[in-house]
Amino acid sequence: MPIGLTASQQNSSIGVDVPQATQTRRSGRSGVLELAVLGLLHESPMHGYELRKRLNTMLGAFRAFSYGSLYPCLKELLASGYASVEGESDGSRSKIVYRLTAEGKEHLQDLLSEAGPSSWEDENFGVHFAFFAQTDAAVRMRILEGRRSKLEERVDHVKTSVSRTRERVDSYTLELQRHGLESVEREVRWLTELIETERQTGRRSEIAASSAAKNN
Repeated sequence: MPIGLTASQQNSSIGVDVPQATQTRRSGRSGVLELAVLGLLHESPMHGYELRKRLNTMLGAFRAFSYGSLYPCLKELLASGYASVEGESDGSRSKIVYRLTAEGKEHLQDLLSEAGPSSWEDENFGVHFAFFAQTDAAVRMRILEGRRSKLEERVDHVKTSVSRTRERVDSYTLELQRHGLESVEREVRWLTELIETERQTGRRSEIAASSAAKNN
């Protein structure tokens, strides 16, 4: 398949049946996968197999990843004009390289600029965090603080639950509750350290900018 085909031609050449209308922005699991794929393709063009391996490494640390969901996601990115393909199609996906388009790069930046509650939910936080290097400092801070606040509420809830059920559950269930509480408290401490590091970095940047302005 020659380089530079339209989205519909590209999809047809690799056996993809995609509606002509551009997909609206997705949410939930598919939205997380879209962000992950766009972020990885922004780093470099990849074969589908390589994308699968990278996604497994990234998403596996946070939640289960279904390989069957990758190619439908790529089809939608092609249909939306966010990705293009290069290479010859002979029935083997491994020879097709996926590349981010200019529109895809803009869409990625839009996704990375989102700092609403969904960005710090369990389902989404890990992927957003994985691309913090490409994310604005103010957005990073809001996501970190939002995540910490959410987990602090969870800590309070678990503590209350443990206190109320202590006399009604067996020792193993109680230990499981304690283990869960310790895990959440550990993440809260980690987030607090990250937030302080972000603040220190921001202060240093402000001082350097102020010094440079004075010298000029």
